[in-house]
Formats: sequence, structure tokens, C-alpha cells
Amino acid sequence: MRQNLKKVAPIKVDESPKLFPYVFRFKNSCGNCAKRSKPKLIYLLLFSLISSCFVFAPDLLCFPYPSALFLIDSSIKEIENRVSESHIESPKTSQNEESISCDRTGYRSDICFMKGDIRTHSPSSSIFLYTSNDLTDHVLQDKIKPYTRKWETSIMETIHELKLVTKDVKLFGDKHKCEVIHEVPAVLFSTGGYTGNLYHEFNDGLIPLYITSKRFNKKVVFVIAEYHKWWEMKYGDVLSQLSDYPLIDFNKDKRTHCFKEAIVGLRIHGELTVDPSQMQDGRTTINEFRNVLDRAYRPRINRLDRLEEQRFHERVAKRRKAQRPKLALFSRTGSRGITNEDLMVQLAQRIGFEVEVLRPDRTTELAKIYRVLNSSKVMVGVHGAAMTHFLFMKPGSIFIQIIPLGTDWAAETYYGEPAKKLGLDYIGYKILPRESSLYEKYDKDDPILRDPNSITKKGWQFTKGIYLNDQKVRLDLHRFKKVLVDAYSKSIS
Repeated sequence: MRQNLKKVAPIKVDESPKLFPYVFRFKNSCGNCAKRSKPKLIYLLLFSLISSCFVFAPDLLCFPYPSALFLIDSSIKEIENRVSESHIESPKTSQNEESISCDRTGYRSDICFMKGDIRTHSPSSSIFLYTSNDLTDHVLQDKIKPYTRKWETSIMETIHELKLVTKDVKLFGDKHKCEVIHEVPAVLFSTGGYTGNLYHEFNDGLIPLYITSKRFNKKVVFVIAEYHKWWEMKYGDVLSQLSDYPLIDFNKDKRTHCFKEAIVGLRIHGELTVDPSQMQDGRTTINEFRNVLDRAYRPRINRLDRLEEQRFHERVAKRRKAQRPKLALFSRTGSRGITNEDLMVQLAQRIGFEVEVLRPDRTTELAKIYRVLNSSKVMVGVHGAAMTHFLFMKPGSIFIQIIPLGTDWAAETYYGEPAKKLGLDYIGYKILPRESSLYEKYDKDDPILRDPNSITKKGWQFTKGIYLNDQKVRLDLHRFKKVLVDAYSKSIS
């Protein structure tokens, strides 16, 4: 544009004598000076009058602008506009509208953001971005494993890798034509890895999915790699609170799905938690996720309540519920089971609790567990994946976690601290060596009993083999009674 202006400017200068032909008359000789002297004087007077018009009386004479400089500036702008109008091209999509950007700074997960003409292609494990940018014959490619345990090399090796490919639409636009067009964004993630373990299903899957998709307000499609039908059936009620659209099985659905925006991978903030400082609105907490669970299970709970009222008279049912605070006990069999569980239940009942023993398995309906815990004042259980159910407790309730030998750090990190963030009154009951079945297997001075930290430092295999898979608990009921009495006092206050 500046080059065009440079070409125009000299033309104005060169033609300036023609604008006022009788005022400026340049000659190489002065042979006619005497003959032109009188007309020249008149012309000079005329020029002075016109100059005065520019300077002193712009509104009184013929010039509509305050100065000649404004007139010149306007002319330049008009020339610029004409030059730009003569070189208008078809608008191109900005870089912000056609892009792939990946954040790999997180310790727990990678996440990639895509915008533009996005098309899935499951046979090649690819997600294509067709761009109008001139890539000639180049194809740009990135890779990601959309699972939230990035630091665990062994488990990440089992996660299927996806390719994010950028192609020139002019060269490759005819390939992978859209078969299903979506008007809302996609979030693509994997339900592989540790899926099948309740803790990991919530920690590595559902909570990160909530964190990542919340800003879309349910106007989002979930595309799942390594999809499991049982997972959808188990968590369908929760998923319906996060998305208004059917799930897509990425590996099985061979159709080309097209989106304008996609997120590949999930954000994760920590163990069973939502960090408000990392949320877009700056205020969402784990309590909002629990509210999602409440909305998900509330219709089913209401139906179960009506069925119970049909079996028992309504007044009797209400009186029974009001008489005693409820304590929900998660019972374990095998490793980390409580060998004197029956005596512990009797103790709690004598103290004043209505005790409900839960023995869930893979087929247990989550809504039924939620119903029990949502109406309980206290939850008790030995450290393990089932403690994830503390998410079903109302804030202000009491959570008692029995901590076997060698599990102090895991118990506090995975359940204790997250429970406090939910607003529960958390009590960690650390057993003594004599309350462990290991007390009968090892000498009392053995580091396994005396210094569990020295054993757990050796690695996960030692921790798992000794403390998780080969330990049971026999509670010192006199000692544990103090915890239950304190919990009862709080539950009735």
C-alpha cells in the first residue's frame, strides 16, 4: 500500500502548476518578463486572497474543511481506501480458528485443543484438521495418549495412541468426507488403563471429564477410545448430567465425525478433587461435582423411597429414620478385612447408631449405595478403593478411615485430604501393630511392624505384596470405641 502512495505523491507535485496555471509560470528565460509584469501582479494578489481563504476564513468561503492539510489527509485516506479495495481477497480463516495446540506441561496428563475443520478417522487412529493455510504437500502430525496417568510409564504403554494430523484442504479435502456433522464440540478421552477400579474410574475419568467439559454446559459430545459398554451402563446417569448427546465409541464407529472444536485428553487437578483456581470460573469445587452426582441419582432414589413406603407404613419408616443416626460400614473380605467386624457392628449399635453394612460388588447399582451414604451421618471403612464412596456423603458428615500398617501416606493422600476438601469431618484411625494380622507373622522388632516406611520406600511391589495383599485388621474395640463415641456425639449435635 505504501508503494502505491509513493507512486501517487509525485504526480500531485508535478501537476501542481497546472492547478494554478496563471499563478505559477516557470520559464528557463525571462524574455517576456516586461510583458507579463502587470498580469503577474494581479495573479499574485489573487493567490494571496486564496491563501487567506485557507487560513482565515474556511467557513466563509468555498472550503468545507477547517484546513487544507485536512483536505490533503482526506485525499490520502481516499487513495488508500481505493488501493485496498482494488486488492480485496477472499477472507481467510484466522490462525485462531484453525489450530492444534497441545499443553504437555502437566505432570499427570497431556491435553490438546483443536479448532477448525476437524474429522475423525478411527481406522488410522487419527483426528484430522483440514486447514486453508498453504501447507503445499506437507502434513503436520502430533500424537497423544488421552489418559490421566502420564507419569506411569507401564500403564501408559497400554493406552492407545492417537494421531492429530493437519492437512491442506485444497490437496486432501476430498478425503474423509463428513458422514456425521456435529454442531457442538467434542471431548475425546480413553477409558482404558485402570478403568475397572472404582477409585480410578472417578479419579482418572469422571472428575477430570467434569473438569474438562463443564464450560460447555452439556453441549458437548464425548468420544471414547477403548470404550467399555459396562462403563457406560454403570455411569450413564452421571454422563447424562455432563452431556446431552450420545457417546461415540471411537474405535468401533468407523464413520467420519466432523466437529468445529475438539479437546483431546482430560484435565486433572489432583486426587479426587477439583481445584477452583484452575477452573475457568475460578470458583467451582469438588462440591459442585457432588451436586452432579446428586442430580444424577436423585430420580432413582426417589423411586426407591416410594417403593419402600409401599412396603412399610410411611410413619413407621419416618420414625425409624429419625430414631438413630445411621452409620454405613463398608465390609471387606480377604485382604484388609476386619476380622472382628460383627463385634464392631454390635459396639456401634450399643453406642446408638443404626448400622448398615455395605458389601458392594461390580454389579451393585451405584444409586443404591448413594442412597445409603446420602442419608448416613457416618461412614466407616478400611483403606481401599471403596473409600472413594466418601464422595456420596453430604458435606458435614463424618468419614472414619481405618488405616492398616504401611498405608499411611496413601490413605491420607488419596482419601483423607480429598474428604476434607469436600467438607467432611475426617478421622484417620491408624491401627497399632497388634491390630494387624502381620503381628502374628513377624517378630515385633521386624521393620515390617516397627518401621513400615522403611519397607514402603523400597517400592510399590513391597507395599502391595506385604501391606495391601497380605494384611487383615482386628480392631482394638476399646480403643476404637472412643472414635465411635466421638462420632456419635457429633452426629446428634
